[in-house]
Amino acid sequence: MKPIPLILAGVAAIILAPLLYLPFADTSEAPPPGSLPWQIEVHEDGATEVFGFVLGRSTLGEAQTRFGKDLEIAVVTPSGGRGSLEAFNGDARAGFITGKLVLTADLPQERVDAMRERAVRSAYMDSSTRKATLHADDLAAALDAPIGAITFIPTADLDEEVILARFGRPAERLASADHLQHFLYPEHGLEVTLDSRGKEILQYVAPRDFERLRAPLLEAADAPAAEAQ
Repeated sequence: MKPIPLILAGVAAIILAPLLYLPFADTSEAPPPGSLPWQIEVHEDGATEVFGFVLGRSTLGEAQTRFGKDLEIAVVTPSGGRGSLEAFNGDARAGFITGKLVLTADLPQERVDAMRERAVRSAYMDSSTRKATLHADDLAAALDAPIGAITFIPTADLDEEVILARFGRPAERLASADHLQHFLYPEHGLEVTLDSRGKEILQYVAPRDFERLRAPLLEAADAPAAEAQ
């Protein structure tokens, strides 16, 4: 008869073995509470807390205190689009998961535009998006700005099975292209983009602001149908 500890070890190995192949699994140690992408807390006033930040309350300054020199703050403007004040960390850790973290400030557009005009330099991040480095006089105001939205791009590739296992069944699913599937969780202010050709994207807003995420997706989903008519 096997000793009891060996039997338990064998059972544990059978249970844990499948987890070793999940991109959102780690058995080394328990992560801090609220640090994982699917650990979303909705407060009584409707505010959402994820990664330790409360959307609409936590500031870019709090993020800088946590990430230090790993956090870069700038006004980012896509081609033909409006600029936004963002803080980004290219190697963030959410519990045992790594990825790119982007914190978007909730500021009036005119203030963001003014910061961009006073920027000390501007350069392309890629072929179409420009990054404007803030003037020192604007940095203090930027650090006081509340975080209005969070984007997280996990290093690990996700699939539908992992998304459903970690985040649950979405309230709605949309397709905006032949390779993009969107999983919508309005009660948590979350949208997960599954990209068969690229990296998955997780976007967080307060539930009351969820239509900001959903409306562009509906428009994109309707576009192919309109073109086919």
